[in-house]
Amino acid sequence: MSNILIIKHGSLGDLIQANGAIKDIKNFYSNRKVFLLTSKPYSLFMSECPYIDGVIIDKRLPRWNLFFLYNLKKLLLKYNFSKVFDLQNSSRTKFYKNFIIKNADWCSSETTLEPGQRKKDFDEDPVLDRMEVQLKKSGVPTKYVKNVDLSWAQDDLSNITQQFTNRDYILLFPFCSKKHQNKKWPFFKDLISRIRRDYKNKYSVLIAPGPDEIKEAKQLNAKIIMNGEKPINIKMLISLVNDAKFIISNDTGPAHIASHLNKKGLALFGSHTSAKKVSIENSNFKTLSVKNLADLNVDTVIGEIKKRLN
Repeated sequence: MSNILIIKHGSLGDLIQANGAIKDIKNFYSNRKVFLLTSKPYSLFMSECPYIDGVIIDKRLPRWNLFFLYNLKKLLLKYNFSKVFDLQNSSRTKFYKNFIIKNADWCSSETTLEPGQRKKDFDEDPVLDRMEVQLKKSGVPTKYVKNVDLSWAQDDLSNITQQFTNRDYILLFPFCSKKHQNKKWPFFKDLISRIRRDYKNKYSVLIAPGPDEIKEAKQLNAKIIMNGEKPINIKMLISLVNDAKFIISNDTGPAHIASHLNKKGLALFGSHTSAKKVSIENSNFKTLSVKNLADLNVDTVIGEIKKRLN
């Protein structure tokens, strides 16, 4: 029997958002094996996802690397994929459609377009709306695409959190990737001081840096959550977010986790994109959007926190 392939390389926030669509696909193809093609940093995490039967790592080497392309094609052909759900919808995956997995039935944003509709315009719609349309076009019922369930992706974190706090905590994510510095609000250190001043000892202030963020984290006046000497893994991160009283974050993966867990919190947006386009806002998790994040002052952010934190 042929298999089903889902392509979603990352980032973390994108994979979190895609979990609902992945669950819908697996439910529809319950008698088929469903595999995920993703990047190495997310392979271990997604290998535990109950909605897929296996993970294939894509090293995403340059396309002029013919040896890499040959081996990738050889590997994918072994799985006998008859249907591909391209949830990445990138120039790379379009290349894969034309040259790597040519004989499978593809479901992508381009195959979803209505007559006369441009992909550029379709890509301006909210990401969850786009995935919903994409699945519906392939006849897949969309029960979970907008109702992401992360219950499978949590661990008991009490042994770690008890090392850092014995009370409710506010969780901050002041980081962003090096290539997206325009997503970074520059006043988290001042915000931490203000939270401590205004809330006294009511809440602990915690941060959970990734491997490349530890040095920066040490410059902030907050408790740094680590698993020994290592950053916590993704499942621990999700659990940490789930147990938080409130989350304040840049537009990063943890903000999407907080949104899909329906946590009280706030994401800070500059002009790099809109909250609507990335489908991040809900009844509890809100956003503050400005043209330039450097113009968003601490008073405004602390005011929004006090409106929602009770």
